[in-house]
Amino acid sequence: MIPSGARVWIAMGHTDMRKGMQGLALLVQQGLNSALTKSV
Repeated sequence: MIPSGARVWIAMGHTDMRKGMQGLALLVQQGLNSALTKSV
């Protein structure tokens, strides 16, 4: 059973967890910023 208040992350596809959640979040932010600046 999952304890109350636990955070559960679901990854679709291959995910390199060696970077940790903060590192992966930074990569997503950079990718989104890059996509937004290219579309303008």
